[in-house]
Amino acid sequence: MAAQSRSTNWFAVWVSVGVVVALALVAVLVITLNNAEQGPATAPQAAVVEEETGAIVIGDGENRLDTYIDFMCPICNQFEQLYGESILALAEDGTATVGIHPISILDRYSQGTEYSTRAANAMYCVAVADGEAAVPFMQAMFANQPDENTTGLTDDQILEIAASVGVTGIDACVTDREYGDYVAQLTEDTPVQPGLDGIATPTVAVNGEAIANADIPDPADLASLFQ
Repeated sequence: MAAQSRSTNWFAVWVSVGVVVALALVAVLVITLNNAEQGPATAPQAAVVEEETGAIVIGDGENRLDTYIDFMCPICNQFEQLYGESILALAEDGTATVGIHPISILDRYSQGTEYSTRAANAMYCVAVADGEAAVPFMQAMFANQPDENTTGLTDDQILEIAASVGVTGIDACVTDREYGDYVAQLTEDTPVQPGLDGIATPTVAVNGEAIANADIPDPADLASLFQ
């Protein structure tokens, strides 16, 4: 669906330097076994959280654009800085419904603190408390992104970021990881990009189909994905 002719895709150039790919087979096996033991996870109940997919939804356009992100993923941060405003514009002008999926494939890069899970859980906590604050929270989390192979932000620091976008009173939700199991289950459902053997972040899906990162057009041309 991508446009046939485009200018240089700088995001694709970045991705060629190093796409973050999960060890999907092992991860899926572990997640599946854990889910089997734990049973159904607690799902966030909020108007902005899509019950079927778990996406945090923005807009109501006819087309659909989904993004799958991990808060520990540096390329996800680069993707947000380059494409974030253009993606939101698609929702705001009615071109597409945008679904954001916070997932956790990089817990192993946070020295045992499971930062990816904690951060994704926190985004759901914020979405439940105030749906309109979910995107500002995501943006603030990327603005304060820790380096890989560190312990990541503490729960207190995450709560401070939530407070900076106007959300308080979610301490227990964050510290107890109320939606942690839910994040794990949704991570398992992340689509695999064409040409890859496992889950990667960021991943973009257009009208339900994952596309290769190399096929993402420049920010100004994102609407061409639906042509």
